[in-house]
Amino acid sequence: MTGHDFSVWAPRPREVRLVVDGVRVALERTAGGWWRPEPDPRLADLGGDVDYGYLLDGEGPFPDPRSRRQPRGVHELSRTWDADGHEWSDSAWTGRQLAGGVIYELHVGTFTAEGTLRSATSRLDHLVELGIDFVELLPVNAFSGRHNWGYDGVAWFAVHEGYGGPDAYQDFVDACHAHGLGVIQDVVYNHLGPSGNVLPRFGPYLNDAELTTWGESVNLDGPGSDEVRRYIIDNALFWLRDMHVDGLRLDAVHALRDSRAVPLLAELSAEVDALSATVRRPLSLIAETDRNDPATIAPRGAGGAGLGMTTQWSDDFHHALHSTLTGETSGYYADFHGTGVLAQALRRGFVHDGTFSSFRGRHHGAPLDTSTTPAWRLVVCTQNHDQVGNRATGDRPSAVLGPRQLALAATVLLLSPFTPMLFMGEEWGATTPWQFFTDHSEPELASAVREGRTAEFSRMGWDPELVPDPQDPATFERSKLDWRLSPENQRLLRFYHGLIALRRREPTITDPRLDRLDASADASGRVLVVGRPGFALAVNTGANAASARLPEDAAAWHPAVVVGDVEGEGGAVTLEPHSALAVTARGHQPVRF
Repeated sequence: MTGHDFSVWAPRPREVRLVVDGVRVALERTAGGWWRPEPDPRLADLGGDVDYGYLLDGEGPFPDPRSRRQPRGVHELSRTWDADGHEWSDSAWTGRQLAGGVIYELHVGTFTAEGTLRSATSRLDHLVELGIDFVELLPVNAFSGRHNWGYDGVAWFAVHEGYGGPDAYQDFVDACHAHGLGVIQDVVYNHLGPSGNVLPRFGPYLNDAELTTWGESVNLDGPGSDEVRRYIIDNALFWLRDMHVDGLRLDAVHALRDSRAVPLLAELSAEVDALSATVRRPLSLIAETDRNDPATIAPRGAGGAGLGMTTQWSDDFHHALHSTLTGETSGYYADFHGTGVLAQALRRGFVHDGTFSSFRGRHHGAPLDTSTTPAWRLVVCTQNHDQVGNRATGDRPSAVLGPRQLALAATVLLLSPFTPMLFMGEEWGATTPWQFFTDHSEPELASAVREGRTAEFSRMGWDPELVPDPQDPATFERSKLDWRLSPENQRLLRFYHGLIALRRREPTITDPRLDRLDASADASGRVLVVGRPGFALAVNTGANAASARLPEDAAAWHPAVVVGDVEGEGGAVTLEPHSALAVTARGHQPVRF
């Protein structure tokens, strides 16, 4: 009997046949819409990995919805692959807690010139030296074409062949663990890509009555949704168990349409907690959500609404820091300009926590209980794939900010009590853009993507004529990191090294008690002062010199971070334009820029 399991959930077709290694095998319908191979001696003769697919009512063959490998792309046959065939060398790896960690977000295809998992492995020493704790990979599941951000994936269990496929993925995770790095995998459960999605031919995976920004929503609460939810949870467990990753970043969970009494996310967090106990290492779930809803990270069942996510993104921090430093106030930045707003993000976690959002035209969010919610449960950044890639030209902050301002952004980020995340190349002030790129073979789809991207930027006030063609291979090539560092790049990189090292040494920086943090701004809205026991920070984001008063007990503290020229070491200080001073009760060798 073959060791391959060719069972498939396909409640929609009346007849399903397996096409494997060039032969056709009848499948028998069983309970719940599942089909299983009838006894056939030809299956027993299969050796090694084989190509296979399914004929549905005579059409096809189509790839397996649970395919582990798509060697010739998502439009072709699947290939069997055994996750247990890898000889893992990470038996001593006990995992990492997300609390206190620093995350590094990267896209495999543009992180290196080669754009593969193996070439990314060659850069792990750089991340270790920088002080990174977790590598977060943008989606790697199989998608149509040669290059893509990964959010158009259609084969959720398969690793894109252009990156090296599943074997290279396991090697990458093994290498990360050998370097002391945890791995977080970005997964997309709120929609499927527009090209190569055959799931609706098999069963009710989608709900065409409920639309998201990206098309039909995934069926989480309609007829047949029990198996769809199982499909998602099994996929999550596949990455955590079979591929040994340490956490998942769940894309846009606010787009999950789910009206059931036990939400999918609560069900998922319960199963991940159970797996964590089994494998005896921490497993984290990071929710990307723009709802500013504390229930996302509340324990399951808390108040009847807790989803049990480990952390969630707080875009408000990014918006406040970006708008204050760049002066951008268009679109969704309208409510976020000034150090007063940034101080609010630091004190309360969210800016919109029930307040009026002018971009949405309504009140938004809910208050976070700062007395019980640890600060590390919010992931914050100065850059990420969305905030760079969804700009008209994919320009980074380095396009408009000088080196000192980039150093200020790093200071506020890495001296905050939240969980900081860096976007690849940020640490040296990379100037290469990161643009939206696709490689769709269907002309009508390529045209629709072009037109959609152009129309998307109207609300932000960006010139649509500047939007690069996502289908142009040059758009992808421009987005690759340039690892040739100038002296100015190297200077900023050393500063990032110093900040992360200080963050590790000084426990007051990562103190999770938000109710012990005070943050305020001066009348001009350009100076930020942050204080908590044993730590104080003053930042002048303006173009003119300014004075600031640190907490009274800070007069006897020691300089820990100095950006620019600063007069005074505690108490009253004078800050030149674009400068900062951090002081701590314990003495440290100051990190200077």
